Amino acid sequence: MTYRTWLAAGCGAIMLGGCVSTPAPVPNRVPMATTPPVYSTAGLERVIGQDARGLGALFGKPDLDVREDAARKLQFASGICVLDAYLYPPAPGREPLVTYVDARQPNGADIDRASCVAALVRRQGGR
Repeated sequence: MTYRTWLAAGCGAIMLGGCVSTPAPVPNRVPMATTPPVYSTAGLERVIGQDARGLGALFGKPDLDVREDAARKLQFASGICVLDAYLYPPAPGREPLVTYVDARQPNGADIDRASCVAALVRRQGGR
């Protein structure tokens, strides 16, 4: 065999070797446990535990007042955010108190709940 023949055969073998593929190893995946989000109550001390009158004194008249059985939701809104305060009676026959609050921007995007409380407290005349 001539030099050119050996060279052509070698190049052909190298090129064919590049066409052979091995399957990529599949990583061992352990499903991650989903944990529920943790919501801090820092900055909500002025709201959690309040009754409807206390919220009215803090924010003014609610923009929405929804009652269902013994539960109640009061909504306060401004150009910065919307705050939903959920009130439940601590015991039968007792006045409902705020146990949870949720906040969002007027467009529905998330906003920090404590920041929303601060913004609503600062609005003029509670509105």
